Amino acid sequence: MTHQSASTVVTSSILDKVTQQAYPASTLYVLATPIGNICDISLRALHVLWLVDAVACEDTRNTAHLLSRYGLSKTLLAAHEHNECEAADKIVARLQAGERVALVSDAGTPAVSDPGARIVDTVLRAGLRALPLPGPSAAVTALSVSGLVTDQFQFIGFLPSKRRQRAIVVSGLVAASTTLVLYEAPHRIVETVDALLLAFGPERQVVLARELTKLFESVHRCRLGDATAWLVADANRQKGEFVVLIEAAPIALDDSAEGERVLKILLAELSIKQASALAAQITGQKKNTLYERALTLKSH
Repeated sequence: MTHQSASTVVTSSILDKVTQQAYPASTLYVLATPIGNICDISLRALHVLWLVDAVACEDTRNTAHLLSRYGLSKTLLAAHEHNECEAADKIVARLQAGERVALVSDAGTPAVSDPGARIVDTVLRAGLRALPLPGPSAAVTALSVSGLVTDQFQFIGFLPSKRRQRAIVVSGLVAASTTLVLYEAPHRIVETVDALLLAFGPERQVVLARELTKLFESVHRCRLGDATAWLVADANRQKGEFVVLIEAAPIALDDSAEGERVLKILLAELSIKQASALAAQITGQKKNTLYERALTLKSH
C-alpha cells in the first residue's frame, strides 16, 4: 500500500467517526479556530461549521474569510464586546427554535480574553446546552515551548494601557508563585516589558512569543534585564501579537525550609520522584524545585 493510499484510508476512517457522532440541536457549539496557521483546526470543528445553521463571531469579515478558505458559507451573527448581551438574546432565540449555532472568536478559543463568556452564560441560564470543540489557544501554545515550570500558571490577559494602572496591576503580581501569562499588542510591547522590568527586576526569566504558528513566528527567552534591548535591536521583533510569559517568583526561604523538612521525612520511605511529588502536594511548592532538592539530599 502506498503512503498516499494509506493516508486516504486513515482519513476516511476518521471522517466516518466524525460524521457518525451526535451533534444535538438547540445547542451552542463553542468552537476554537486557528490562531494563525489555517491547518490548525480539528476535523470535528470543520464538520460542525458545515452542520450549524449560523455562526456567531467577533468580526463577520474575518470569519467569512476563514470559512471561505474551508469552502464554507454560513449565516453570520455579529457577537462582539459592544453587542454581546443583545447578541446573546438573539442566539438563545435561535437555539430555542431548534437551531445549532457555532460561537467563534477571531482566533483561538472563544471567551478566553475574547468575547463569548456572556453569551455562554446566557445560553446556560436559559436551560440550553453549550458544548466545547477544543483547539488552539495562544496562551497554552506559548507555555508548551517556554521551558518554564508550568504545572501552575495564571492567565492575566492584557494589562491596562495606562501607565499608572498598569504599574499597579504589575506590582500586585511580583510575588506570584505561578508562571504569569500576558497578552500584548505590538505597539505597547516595549513599554510593557519596561514596566515588568521595573517591578520584577532584571533576573526574572521572560518569554516573548510572537506570531505563533504564523510564517514569522518567534519565541525568545531571556532575562527581563535583556528583553528591551533584544526588542529594539530589530524593529521586526516588535511586530505581531505577543504572548508574554514571566517566570514564577522564587520560593521564600521559610517555604524552602519547610519543603526540605517534608522531603527528608518522605525520602526515608519513598523514591525521589514519589517524595518530591507528594511534598509538592503537601507544601504547595513546585515539584521540579523539590525534585532537584531531593537529588541533593540523597547525594549527601
